[in-house]
Amino acid sequence: MEAQNINSFAISFRNNKLSYCGQDCQRIPPSLWNMYGAKVNYLDLSYNSIETLKGLENFKKLEELILDNNRLGDSVAFPYMPHLKTLSLNNNQITDLDGLINKICENFPSLSYLSLLSNKACPNQLSDQEKDDTDYQRYRYFVLYKIQNLRFLDSRRVSSSERREAARKGDFARVRRPPPSPNTSPPTPQHALARPLPLDLNALGKHKGAYGKCLYKYTGKHSEGNRFIVNSDL
Repeated sequence: MEAQNINSFAISFRNNKLSYCGQDCQRIPPSLWNMYGAKVNYLDLSYNSIETLKGLENFKKLEELILDNNRLGDSVAFPYMPHLKTLSLNNNQITDLDGLINKICENFPSLSYLSLLSNKACPNQLSDQEKDDTDYQRYRYFVLYKIQNLRFLDSRRVSSSERREAARKGDFARVRRPPPSPNTSPPTPQHALARPLPLDLNALGKHKGAYGKCLYKYTGKHSEGNRFIVNSDL
């Protein structure tokens, strides 16, 4: 059973930015929203074991939400958050892209940054070595067709030409995959994972981010790799 108390030494709160990472909690500890919910606009709950987002609705001013390296699956429910601009869900257990994107469209009308790397729903070699750049580009067209306000998706900025192609092809670009065999369990990823979004453009908070066109490099506490986008790209 998950412990009821929180580790106060793991809490970082500065400039309305709250981090509570690497504590193996299965849900958002109620103490966090009781103490900080009304103040927080940036919340980082990475490297836990979170399976449900119950209580997230108490962070009413939230603009940036980082949930990398948890156990969120296709049943995840999101509250309506009109101010949320950044959502990072890297390395969770999401397989249903259609379902996830529908939830995002319904609940996050202001979203402009999204990352889904290392989920089965994101068909690239981080989640499936059999996928290639064509699969990934089709996925991008579909997501950009559905969420038209996005400026960044995963590790790349959305270009004008890509947005035009998404408007033309996106409705037909769903990446189909056969259903898993009932006797086969999904493999556990063994690769280094990415945290690619410009999570904090002012480089504040526990997980600092900077951006550039290079491969995996991350400078946060739990460094596993990050793709960068330089400020000149913003």
